Amino acid sequence: MVKRYLLLACAIACFTSGISGIGHAQQYPVRPIRLIIPGGAGTSGDIGGRLVASELAKQFGQQVVVDNRPGASAIIALDLLARAAPDGYTIGNTPFNLITNSFAYAKLPYDSTKDFQPIIWSSTTANLLAVTPALPVHSVKDLIAHARTNPDKLTFGGGGSGSSMHLSFELFKSMAGVRIHHVFYKDVMPAISELIGGQIHMVFANVPPLLPHAKSGKVRALGVSSLERLPMLSHVPTIAESGLAGFETTPSGGYAVPARVPRDIVLRLNASINKALHVPDVRSKIEAMGSIVAGGTPEQYAEHIRKEREKWGPIFKMAGITPQ
Repeated sequence: MVKRYLLLACAIACFTSGISGIGHAQQYPVRPIRLIIPGGAGTSGDIGGRLVASELAKQFGQQVVVDNRPGASAIIALDLLARAAPDGYTIGNTPFNLITNSFAYAKLPYDSTKDFQPIIWSSTTANLLAVTPALPVHSVKDLIAHARTNPDKLTFGGGGSGSSMHLSFELFKSMAGVRIHHVFYKDVMPAISELIGGQIHMVFANVPPLLPHAKSGKVRALGVSSLERLPMLSHVPTIAESGLAGFETTPSGGYAVPARVPRDIVLRLNASINKALHVPDVRSKIEAMGSIVAGGTPEQYAEHIRKEREKWGPIFKMAGITPQ
């Protein structure tokens, strides 16, 4: 008799646990969601994030409020996400820095391997090497020759240590054998503004914020960091085909929540963001910026992060970047 009651109690516990899990997903969300974006207006994360936020709002019938938190190599935004209540009402756009900050900084206010739960790998993009039109170079080979003739006299604008802008240039300098001075900026947009104004000589930034200025002639595009040319900049060669064989930096981004968010809510967000990314209008706008839509499961994004960490750790050492 006792054994029968124990079995019955166990069955009831399992059933109610399952109902509780289902309840999370069925009831969620019942209020607005905050989406933290670690970049300013006009950055690739901001543009893509706002497209996704709009689609999620339609699906959920709840407002998705974009919270831009630029600066400090995304540390400000990632720390805010890590410390948010684990209830699914704060999600974050996770940039390339989620992967690289642990190599760039000796101490972080969060643990990049324990404090976040991946939702989805959203996209991969390329970086664009662009110079001020006042600089007398019209190709990557011209730039390398000019930099070798003028060591330490040229400047490039980049985000914080470990950003894809920073790493692209460090890899470029190492492979080209040149010395160019790094000017740090809080965000990519101020760097682009000063490039247009001629205060710095070059940037190596994500394609979306640079694309309109490259098309208008305000900056001169010299090369892209992907191994293949981009459709919207088909006349711009890759860095690899311009004399630095094998050169590639393709930063990726995604979405995550604090580590202890219930699994059923993570799966609900994963399904909803997957759906949003593949809405034809959203997908076409993301691809028009020079990004490739990814998607997939939380596990696939977690595995991508793991592999990228394995890839970039040795590159930090090769470039001589020591943690700050």
